[in-house]
Amino acid sequence: QVQLVESGGGLVQAGGSLRLSCAASLRTFSTYNMGWFRQSPGNEREFVARITWSGGSTDYADSVKDRFTISRVNVKNTVYLQMNSLKPEDTAVYYCAAERRFPVVDGRKREEYDYWGQGTQVTVSS
Repeated sequence: QVQLVESGGGLVQAGGSLRLSCAASLRTFSTYNMGWFRQSPGNEREFVARITWSGGSTDYADSVKDRFTISRVNVKNTVYLQMNSLKPEDTAVYYCAAERRFPVVDGRKREEYDYWGQGTQVTVSS
């Protein structure tokens, strides 16, 4: 059974930092592209960041570019999201997701992902 488990969320003041982790039970984790999405109350789940299977390519939503960094350590079956300069509008539940579609997808759409975690809450106070 595939499991993605997020951790590292919490309450932080504006301008602060958090690092989210996502541990995957995927036997072939190193073949999956990984993404982070977020969802705040009343809003749809939105794309945040994506990293390819090798870590060689990353992609970010404009709203988080230059503040967030996605990375992965394949031997640990873990993907990270380093979040700096946090803003109140970053408050949301953050989800990690996995896909290995072929042909390759751009990874910005929820429906492109096969596996999802349960999410971790991030709250940024002003």
